[in-house]
Amino acid sequence: MFAIGSSLREARERQGLELVEAEAATKIRAKHLGALEDERFDLLPAQTYVKGFLRSYADYLGLDGQLYVDEFNSRFASGEDDLPTLARPRRPRSGGERQVEATVVLVALAGIAAIAALVVVAWKWGSTHDERAPLVRPPAVTGKKESGGKAAAPWFGLRVQATFGPTRLVVRRGSAHGTVLYRGTVAENSQVVRQGRRLWVRITRPENVLVRVHGRAIDLGEDVRAPATYVATTKGLRPVT
Repeated sequence: MFAIGSSLREARERQGLELVEAEAATKIRAKHLGALEDERFDLLPAQTYVKGFLRSYADYLGLDGQLYVDEFNSRFASGEDDLPTLARPRRPRSGGERQVEATVVLVALAGIAAIAALVVVAWKWGSTHDERAPLVRPPAVTGKKESGGKAAAPWFGLRVQATFGPTRLVVRRGSAHGTVLYRGTVAENSQVVRQGRRLWVRITRPENVLVRVHGRAIDLGEDVRAPATYVATTKGLRPVT
């Protein structure tokens, strides 16, 4: 048995991620991700959704999503979502009973419609003005011109996975003086994913990691001098001397 919520939070913070970043990547609202980290499963929809959220969030953080679903099932699941409803034999109904049942069905349908309307309104207006807007992943647009007339570079993904041991990692936007996108230690069997048009990357223990740029695996070579510094673009990694 392990702590579901705290292990999710620790994995996210270890990778330097904010909830809004996880929301943009997983398409799960930040308040629901926060409820998972706090183990406030009562704030989430039905158990079927909780399990789906757990699997998606854990997989995004580089964890074993099925392991988290199994842990939730063993500690919290009631099984109500999975049990089929058995049909019972019914006796013949009179005309009066059928009329009463029809009335009950109409009332129930009206109630469902009212609840659905309230849910839509709550979704649209429930968030406060202080809530941070979710991050949107920019599309890789080709041919679009920047203000200087030069075509903008496409966005790409960088994935650094500490497969053979931990490593310190720094990722900046553009250059060695750009905005810090990640700075910290990547634990063994963990990974860091970042996006950009041009990324400056410094890896203290390059022999411990596997790197993918724009979906392609990059061979860092066996004779890389540590720490190693690179510039990542859609074409791959270019060493910086």
